[in-house]
Amino acid sequence: MLRNSRFDIRPTNGALGAEIHGVDLSQPLDDSGVGEIRQALSDHGVVFFREQNITPEQHIAFAERFGPINVNRFFRHVEGHPRIAEVRKEPEQKANIGGGWHTDHSYDQIPALGSILLAREVPPRGGDTMFACMAQAYDALSDGLKATLEGMRAVHSSRHVFGATANYLQTDIKGRLGNTELATQDAIHPVVVRHPESGRKVLYVNSSFTVRFDGWTAQESAPLLKFLYEHAARPEFTTRFVWREGSIAFWDNRATWHYALNDYQGERRLMHRITIEGVPLSA
Repeated sequence: MLRNSRFDIRPTNGALGAEIHGVDLSQPLDDSGVGEIRQALSDHGVVFFREQNITPEQHIAFAERFGPINVNRFFRHVEGHPRIAEVRKEPEQKANIGGGWHTDHSYDQIPALGSILLAREVPPRGGDTMFACMAQAYDALSDGLKATLEGMRAVHSSRHVFGATANYLQTDIKGRLGNTELATQDAIHPVVVRHPESGRKVLYVNSSFTVRFDGWTAQESAPLLKFLYEHAARPEFTTRFVWREGSIAFWDNRATWHYALNDYQGERRLMHRITIEGVPLSA
């Protein structure tokens, strides 16, 4: 039997996600192992690994099996490893990065496939991450609203989140994010996309980066977007992941939202994130 050719895949207790056991990510994956993880990601939206005490080089090697790495423009990078973004919160800092429902890189013309987040240091309690399934959120909409959303497109932008007027500049996140001059990305995507691997229809808007519907004003867009955000964050579409040192979450940005909880004041949390390039999305 080839190395890593069979894994123990256990769905979480929530609406999405699965833990994958029986794999050592410090060792190279064969094609069969990559295929099984890719299929699990498509089936479950996010996959988790435990006790993976890997080096930055091994983190990069694992990520590259799923596609080219997208070097983040705004996060500080791990020293000596510009392709790994650092998500850090020190004990004296109050604000955290990612503290709201979002999907990474929806402001890019070709959004990221996914992100691979590795826990280097975690607080003794708190600091969990929530995930939400956008396929289930779409499925639960009424037929009438589904018909309304079909054919609609939405405008996504990085400017208000990472640019010169970004809210984080008024918080102690300043210094952990930067390069405001690079926040020039705007993209228009279908509100409902067909996932390029699973084929499922997925709701593709998020409260962090979506600014309005294409052809609508921001004021006209706000009520419907507010409804969609509240609908998609309902508990029955979510799961909660409790981190331990060496844990990894690999989520599909085309099919999920995530939310980093900020409930560990006075404690340190250090994560390493690699984002993987995706393919164009279509309705």
